[in-house]
Amino acid sequence: MLILSRRESERVHLGDDIVLTIVRVNGDKVRIGVEAPPHIKILRTELEVSAQDTHPVHEQQQTRRAA
Repeated sequence: MLILSRRESERVHLGDDIVLTIVRVNGDKVRIGVEAPPHIKILRTELEVSAQDTHPVHEQQQTRRAA
């Protein structure tokens, strides 16, 4: 994992299409702006884990029907 230090208004580029901007630092909270193409899925980790808990069951049911 790459660890970077950034100040407010500084940016990090990921590839050619994604830009992360440090919008605000307030105590222990950091607000991050994300600029990315519409086809890039952006999801907070806690939402991703929740979605994975319910989504694989649906995929498994579809796989069984197709077999």
